[in-house]
Amino acid sequence: MSVAPSRTVALGNRFATELPELGIPWKAQPVADPRLLVLNERLAQSLGLDAEWLAGDEGLRFLTGGAVPPDATPVAQGYAGHQFGFYSPRLGDGRALLLGELAGADGELRDLHLKGSGRTPFARGGDGLAAVGPMLREHLVSEAMHALGVPTTRSLAVVATGRQVQRETVLPGALLARVASSHLRVGSFQLARATDDLDLLRRLADHAISRHHPEAADAEHPYRAFFAAVVSAQARLVAQWMLVGFVHGVMNTDNMTVSGETIDYGPCAFMDAFDPTVVYSSIDEGGRYAYGNQPVVAEWNLARFAESLLPLLHDEQDEGVEIAVELLGAFRREYSAAWVAGMRAKLGIPETADEAVTRPLLDDLLALLRDNHVDHTSFHRRLSRAARGDSEPARALVLDLAGVDAWLDRWRALDPDPDAMDRVNPAYVPRNHLVEEALEAATAGDLAPFHRLLDVVTRPFEERPGLERYAEPAPDSFGPYRTFCGT
Repeated sequence: MSVAPSRTVALGNRFATELPELGIPWKAQPVADPRLLVLNERLAQSLGLDAEWLAGDEGLRFLTGGAVPPDATPVAQGYAGHQFGFYSPRLGDGRALLLGELAGADGELRDLHLKGSGRTPFARGGDGLAAVGPMLREHLVSEAMHALGVPTTRSLAVVATGRQVQRETVLPGALLARVASSHLRVGSFQLARATDDLDLLRRLADHAISRHHPEAADAEHPYRAFFAAVVSAQARLVAQWMLVGFVHGVMNTDNMTVSGETIDYGPCAFMDAFDPTVVYSSIDEGGRYAYGNQPVVAEWNLARFAESLLPLLHDEQDEGVEIAVELLGAFRREYSAAWVAGMRAKLGIPETADEAVTRPLLDDLLALLRDNHVDHTSFHRRLSRAARGDSEPARALVLDLAGVDAWLDRWRALDPDPDAMDRVNPAYVPRNHLVEEALEAATAGDLAPFHRLLDVVTRPFEERPGLERYAEPAPDSFGPYRTFCGT
């Protein structure tokens, strides 16, 4: 039986109360020997939580779902989804649990959600558990994304459970306490639509509007405005992924939020050499979710979202389809605008620069980076030195010296701002070889490399002496990189 924490923690049950059809009340599997691996103290403070208390015995019971407030209603959320293009009518939180909603210092509600908390009715044969490595990966990468300014779910804590988890080998178990604006996904709407319960679909949309896009409630057609808002949020999000070289790896519709936050850091990675075709996920055999495909896949996912919302867009299906197609048409325009604006910022190009000059410059840069296998992060960071007069650091990364010299001459003619560039081009991202090194050490019981890497990537724009290896791409010996979901 769950025991309420002695310290008062207000944990709402709005999702469980308003949408009971989309969740199954459930309890976390007891954790007999919890041990804190990492705690996000700043995030805790913003949520009104006492970090010292969280690190103690009562706090650890709270973070592992063993002690929740009496009024809370933990649920395993249900959703459907297209996985690698194929529809699965029943997915859901097979190893996760929504404990409830916390009100932050800004008054906004945020979900507190566990991952690796044991089997639920949605488990589909899985053990419901998680290992130390994948949970620390999510903490590391989600906090790095937050530091980069990319909308994301965040990790409050990772707690070792003392259990052993059987995967390819036996691994130490862990549990992640995750915070998000919500865990409403495209797949949530797909499940609601599949029930043919129009009232449920409408209540879900109203719930999402209230939490994420309240301006839509005042529109002439609120559900059309809601869909348009999600399209816009996802267009901006994926543009940010592309600008920092992030590859999500598993862009199924159940991994696309209506809030516009990045969610589920399973087989994710950061690109080293620029390559639109690069794939890291071991399960993405066809390259569906390659780096360069991410905008197209996001648009495809949003089309599935539109199908789920059709009854709310118009009473007549054909009319609804026309409206959906028109609204979805904004995705490419908004993505392109966000990406171009982001690239101009990365290159320090003044806003007054002529689009007819800058767009060919951007396109030619991508071709140069691709054809020369240039490290994406290093090149953009070193460009600020070229803007200050020293081209050699960036130039040294490119084999085609004549090509890069010609491009640099065109770029410098626009008088780029190096200080502005350093504010948006990170010196450090979670380099794949460093992530694996840190997780391997942590799995063996040594958390020092993990904490060092976490400190580096959560201050990504602050170039510091002694951290040169954290700014370098993987050595050739690292070989082709493959990531795994860790389920």
